[in-house]
Amino acid sequence: MLLQRSSVEEEHSAEISQLRQAVLQNNERLLDEMLCQEIYKRVINCRGGWGISGPPLHAAASKGHLSCLQVLLAHGALLDCVDVKFQTPLFAAVRGKYLDCVLTLLRAGADPNGNSSNNCSPVLSAAREGDVDILRQLLKHGAKVNSRSKVLLWTCGARVSSGPLYLAAVYGHMECFKLLLLYGADPDYNCTDSKLLSSIKQPKTVLEMCLRHGCDVEYIQLLIDFGANVYLPTLIIEKSTKQNEAVELLLRERGNPKALTSLCRLAVRRRLQDVNKVHCIDQLHMMPTSLVNFLQHKPTALTIL
Repeated sequence: MLLQRSSVEEEHSAEISQLRQAVLQNNERLLDEMLCQEIYKRVINCRGGWGISGPPLHAAASKGHLSCLQVLLAHGALLDCVDVKFQTPLFAAVRGKYLDCVLTLLRAGADPNGNSSNNCSPVLSAAREGDVDILRQLLKHGAKVNSRSKVLLWTCGARVSSGPLYLAAVYGHMECFKLLLLYGADPDYNCTDSKLLSSIKQPKTVLEMCLRHGCDVEYIQLLIDFGANVYLPTLIIEKSTKQNEAVELLLRERGNPKALTSLCRLAVRRRLQDVNKVHCIDQLHMMPTSLVNFLQHKPTALTIL
């Protein structure tokens, strides 16, 4: 579905084009002067002529022109305006890996989840590209950690496994993978939509997809540590050293109960996830640092009395 041009966009295409040119040239002084005039302020959120995908703010974000982006915001540009594909300026900044623009938009109040009519999301894009700094900022500002693509992955036919955790694994982005788990990503399906899961004949877990794609053993270990159900995947043994090591790890886990300390950590983290506070663990100042580190899966010399 594509957005149609409005009557204002039809009538003032010249002014819109001039605004866009100032943005593309990164001329923030000219842009500011133009937006002080009513005729240009009126079209600040317009997309322009045919072939122009988005408003000026979208153009500034997609090019990483921070100064122009700040000028546009100061003059009242809509934070979550969309282009013809329903991609927001934040999505464009994430896709371009412009951290300063991402931070500016988030601090101004941009929706960290992007537009629901778009097939992708900022979190999915950051996880796929392995941009851990941008991903961290999105999650800190409330982005959904279990967001999923609306597009079926034809290579594997697994719609529900196409969330950010899955993408970080198959593209080999370990830091993003761990960050998503720390922020509460579901280690089984990366999807909390039970209705959707029930509609899929054989939903694939993240653990199973990691095995199929030959991900390093560290990915399997992290999933286990964060509470993945080790009895869910159907093991398909192939002649792969990486997979053999992962399968051995999985079989050992199936044969041995979890340590009480690990079960306690999972219980606390799940409770925090239930109240949407798992990202606040490092703010538990009344707790010993060793316990805070333990809850965040950081190395710590934890003494049990």
